[in-house]
Amino acid sequence: MAVNTKAIKRRIKSVGNTKKITKAMEMVAAAKMRKAVESALNTRTYATLAWDLLVKLSKQQKTKLPLLEVRQVKKLLIVLITSNRGLCGSFNANIIRKTAEQLNNPINIGRQRAKNGHLEPVKDLAIDVIGVGKKGADFARKMKYNLIASFSEFSDTPKLNDIRPISKMVLEEYEKKNYDKVIVAYTDFKSAITQTAKLRQVLPISEVDLEKMLRDLGEHGDDTANITVAEPKLEIDEYLFEPNAQTVLSIILPKLVETQIYQATLESAASEHSARMMAMRNASDAASDMIKELNLNFNKARQAAITQEIAEIAGGAAALG
Repeated sequence: MAVNTKAIKRRIKSVGNTKKITKAMEMVAAAKMRKAVESALNTRTYATLAWDLLVKLSKQQKTKLPLLEVRQVKKLLIVLITSNRGLCGSFNANIIRKTAEQLNNPINIGRQRAKNGHLEPVKDLAIDVIGVGKKGADFARKMKYNLIASFSEFSDTPKLNDIRPISKMVLEEYEKKNYDKVIVAYTDFKSAITQTAKLRQVLPISEVDLEKMLRDLGEHGDDTANITVAEPKLEIDEYLFEPNAQTVLSIILPKLVETQIYQATLESAASEHSARMMAMRNASDAASDMIKELNLNFNKARQAAITQEIAEIAGGAAALG
């Protein structure tokens, strides 16, 4: 019995050390989460106005621009945004599962919305992946998708300069007609306990997907550090372009698309830190419960040992008497 209590004490000490680690990780994740949430929410106003402007321009523009061209999908590009590390609950699993489900149905994901209905993709739809985060790149390699690029050297709160190589690659490849459709897969931040995996069409510019993202950006959770963002709306319906519409739009459209990729990355970063904070909190709570149970078992074992010793002493005294 003495050996049993000694093993239980070692177990209690081990779980206690684990709890200290998970508690520290929870505090670090909480600090990073607040910075990431502030970055995501502070840019939502600009992103929303950018999308609104993009919708109005795409409706009014009659000239043929590469970023507005809708064509039959023969080759699809997915920008998959995940994390570099684990220990963040189901954050990576949710977006990877959502992406895998969509890629398993290429007819649906490759369908284009056009003015006269829908354009169906070719039967042998080719799919390429850009992995933002190591987990997404690992998924693409495991599932045998063509991974054309991997970006993993981001800070906890990505900057616009970090995203520019991705957006530049996406825009150039689409304008060259190497891809007919570009989709970004990211995790939308709702609150510290709620994050939603989403796939959104970035190119060609789609009015339906723009409206969906606008609606999603306006839905905030109740625990976002009391940060609120007004729902902006452009009241201007007609624009005067100088020197001409072609020149202005060729400059502004890439920047607006770049903004959407940047916003998706910020949303994913906020979701990642929130998921990690909650995972570490749950781990700390589980460690506390385990320590309580081990202490109870230790006390029971010690009491049993004391009872046995008393019984042995009483039995020995009775034998001598």
